[in-house]
Amino acid sequence: MQVSLPGLLVCVAILAIAYYARGVLIIGLIASQAFGATAVMTLTFLGGSSPLIYTMFEALLVAAVAARRRIWFDLGSVFGSIRPVWILACLMVYAIIGSWLFPRFFAGQTVVFVQSKTRGAVVEASLAPVSGNISQTGYFILGGLAAIALCALTLRCDRIDQIRRGFFVLCCLHAGMGLIDFVGKNAGLGDLLAPIRTANYAIITGAYEAGFARITGPFSEASSFAAASLACLAFCYTYWRKTKSAVAQWLSGILLFLTILSTSSTAYVGLMVLCVPVAFSMLASVIKGKIEREDILIAVLMVVGTAAVLGISLYKANVLDSFVGLFNKTIVNKANSGSGHERTYWNLKSLQSVIDTNGLGVGFGSSRTSSWPIAVLSQLGFFGSLMMAMLLGVLARGIGGVRRWLDPETDAVVTSVRNSALAGLVATSISGGNADPGILFFVALAVVWVARVRALGATQPYDRAGGQYPEPAPFARAIDAAQVR
Repeated sequence: MQVSLPGLLVCVAILAIAYYARGVLIIGLIASQAFGATAVMTLTFLGGSSPLIYTMFEALLVAAVAARRRIWFDLGSVFGSIRPVWILACLMVYAIIGSWLFPRFFAGQTVVFVQSKTRGAVVEASLAPVSGNISQTGYFILGGLAAIALCALTLRCDRIDQIRRGFFVLCCLHAGMGLIDFVGKNAGLGDLLAPIRTANYAIITGAYEAGFARITGPFSEASSFAAASLACLAFCYTYWRKTKSAVAQWLSGILLFLTILSTSSTAYVGLMVLCVPVAFSMLASVIKGKIEREDILIAVLMVVGTAAVLGISLYKANVLDSFVGLFNKTIVNKANSGSGHERTYWNLKSLQSVIDTNGLGVGFGSSRTSSWPIAVLSQLGFFGSLMMAMLLGVLARGIGGVRRWLDPETDAVVTSVRNSALAGLVATSISGGNADPGILFFVALAVVWVARVRALGATQPYDRAGGQYPEPAPFARAIDAAQVR
């Protein structure tokens, strides 16, 4: 085991920020996700696996909750009031059993894609136990335990303000380091964030796409940075629309700017997907006759931007050639590129492995794909995919019909966190290689679950006109009555 000094220093810095923001466990866990290529150590006995710093904060949260004197009562409250936790627990058990059993039971009967230790690239091989079965399953289980611990920590005490501050710290860190990377590469200063990229996997930070420097921020490649940017953008945009926050508005603009400059296909396809619900929301406002100032601002910016592009193209026809080339290379011709053919082949063979294993899957961490849903299906099989789909359905529904029982600030934070997690899943569905949905997914699950329990435990709806909070029922009554279906 090799300890990374830069990783430890980053952990100390995050702890200091989280302590100053009055939320060491929650804010530290959320903020640590901004460092997507910073590892605290390298586990040589697991094939060189390098846990990122957020895993340390996950372990800290789980350990802190487990050390509480009322831990069994807290766990009883969580499992007694939040039904989907049982689905998560079953999925975790299934992932552990599958990661150990399936690579051995179906050894040699199908092909998978694994990281070659000698060549340093993804290669095709026959199914067999690999170190990823332990490391990837461990990350997934730790994420699930962190979700349960977060439920136990927030069910009895309202910590929505800590969650809000944690996500704003995350977005500020992500935007700040993205701007540093952008300025450094375009000013000829090189990769200024190289010292904090200590993860033991391929680092692609000096690449150019159609003449543009690819923005990677603190991540290992542009697609990973784009996925995190989309998640942060979804949080800030949703929070801005719900609360009219000026900070969220400016962060949304900066994050949109960085997402576009990442020159990643993940960014552009993800933006097109996320623009669909935004367009429907604006259309619904027009139909209802309740057009808000923010809708007008967005429409004006779109018109001004389109007019500027048309004006520039008319003034000098070839000035936009580089942008057109970038669009063609990352979107139009992406499927016909060598990388596109390779990733398509991964996905097709991964789907074939589901048939070869009779729908059981190859086991968690056994293979790599180029799409999160395909990774889930190929590694967890039909049964595991069904449980994952149930959790995803609960997350997509969010607080739903119980929104009127929550105060506007809680509603804004919970909805923003939910949208952030869904945006992250959209990005990983485009280019994700593992079945693990990521820690943001688990944090959002816990936030949504606890919010529903609190809403269903209230005795009266929130009076938005009078600004009155609902009177909470006693905790025991809330636990008996509130069931998150």
